[in-house]
Amino acid sequence: MLRRLLPLVGMLTLISLIGCEPTNQGYAPDQPLKYSHAVHAGVLSIPCQYCHFGAERGRYAGIPPTQVCMNCHKNIKSEDPEVLKLKEAHEKDESIAWVKVHLFPDHAYFNHAPHVQAGLDCQQCHGPVESMGRVEQFAPLTMGWCLECHRTGGKPQTGETQLPRVDSYLTDCTTCHH
Repeated sequence: MLRRLLPLVGMLTLISLIGCEPTNQGYAPDQPLKYSHAVHAGVLSIPCQYCHFGAERGRYAGIPPTQVCMNCHKNIKSEDPEVLKLKEAHEKDESIAWVKVHLFPDHAYFNHAPHVQAGLDCQQCHGPVESMGRVEQFAPLTMGWCLECHRTGGKPQTGETQLPRVDSYLTDCTTCHH
């Protein structure tokens, strides 16, 4: 009896795994410095690309070098304990060892530049970062989630309801899997 059930159990397990992509949605690791996007991007309205300047030009949005932070913090809250850690790293020409939050699978390729240039809001994928004290992975970043956006064309900042559709390119496997 058990021998007859094993193949059935194996097949049901495989079917359930196919429909279930892993996700890190909600992942919010501890960071080496207490940094609040709610203060910087929210209260102070600092644009995302002031710090993450690589997003418009390339694959990675990038983590800002300490000099970008020190542009303001050499004068603002310069005696705050967290800013003092930042200042110490800057003086030693060291980077802050930020922990990556938005994890994307190794088998897929993602480039920020075409998404930014198409007018997509950062919040569409990263969520309401301007209200997050500690950033967490907002979207599941699964293939199904990305394809849903690619099929509908997303929602650009320009106020249009949809981007021009280019389904054959946006949904072609080689666009994301090189």
